Amino acid sequence: MVDKKLFILVSILITISIICSYSFTTDTVLFYGYNEYHFLIRQFIAGILSIYLMWQISRLDPKFAKPIGLSLFAISFVLMISMYFMPSSLVTSAGGAKRWIRLPGFSLAPVEFFKIGFVYFLAWSFSRKFNFEDRKKSLLEEIKLILPYIVVFLFVVVLIAVFQNDIGQVAVLGLTLSFMLLLGGRSLKLFLTLIVLASILFIVFIITSEHRINRVLSWWANVQSFILSIFPNWIADKLRVENAPEAYQVSNSLNAIYHGGIFGTGIGNGSFKLGFLSEIHTDFVLAGIVEEFGYIGLFAISIIMVLIIHRILRIANRSKNRIDYLFSSGIALLIGFSFLINAYGISGLAPIKGIAVPFLSYGGSAMIANGIALGLVLLLSKKALRKVDE
Repeated sequence: MVDKKLFILVSILITISIICSYSFTTDTVLFYGYNEYHFLIRQFIAGILSIYLMWQISRLDPKFAKPIGLSLFAISFVLMISMYFMPSSLVTSAGGAKRWIRLPGFSLAPVEFFKIGFVYFLAWSFSRKFNFEDRKKSLLEEIKLILPYIVVFLFVVVLIAVFQNDIGQVAVLGLTLSFMLLLGGRSLKLFLTLIVLASILFIVFIITSEHRINRVLSWWANVQSFILSIFPNWIADKLRVENAPEAYQVSNSLNAIYHGGIFGTGIGNGSFKLGFLSEIHTDFVLAGIVEEFGYIGLFAISIIMVLIIHRILRIANRSKNRIDYLFSSGIALLIGFSFLINAYGISGLAPIKGIAVPFLSYGGSAMIANGIALGLVLLLSKKALRKVDE
């Protein structure tokens, strides 16, 4: 029997996402001249398809988890590479970066499916190559052991951070890879080393891009008064940045959160979706939820998200198979990191990364990919629960 509570919790978030896709897109519909129900219909189709895939995959024999997971990895990896050789008529660009493949009636973002396949590939490979006794190896020996994964990840960094200009996805995948290595049997010293190296790589990507530097400066301009107040004046004066670019989106996000208050303005009554937050149905969906549903609404969303992650980790903990354990843990990490990075960004605690909120942000590819991921977790839950019953 699958974990029905997990299925219900995810379905609740998808339902909320469908409602938000209608309420939060007023300005976008008017600006582009879309039909009033354009976003609602598309998100409804993606949501229903996601729920359907979750249910259907969960009913399969657990032996199908491996071919589905590895196929996702291989196919999406090939698509991400081939995207750069496709004519402009077949791809959709954002800021000069090719991120979507145009198909009849919709666009496909291969990176969303790649994240799920990448987690399964890591779980499958780690379970075959690593064991906990290897923690006795020296740091250099461990680095040599994981070197093939570092090479693969650096190639992924080039594909996503350089060609797609999407450093946020790389941050999520990098954190997930590091924690999965720790769960897969690697030592804490290796984990900390990778975190330091990843931080250095992250800084390099920021300082080599004027766009990213401006984004960090705009974030710092928004928070420096608060942060520098705890430092002595001579330190604060050196860290203060004058005439930094205004963090327009984050400022309006904070105003929307403040405007919502405890109980919110009511569904459909938010005002910051009227041109102030242009991505409110995608990257800033949490800000829109707070404005219309209040802090109570955000608290409810957070509780549901925590319960989803808890139940996935519960399935992982009960799994006797290492692949099942690592894959379920990896999906929980993906969901958790994506939610936290987005929440920190819209609240001004960290620079905006353009990371969607799983099962809430508008977007068919992310919704369907996450549906497949949870379908696989539900599929594996049958094995875990069966083992407990035995």
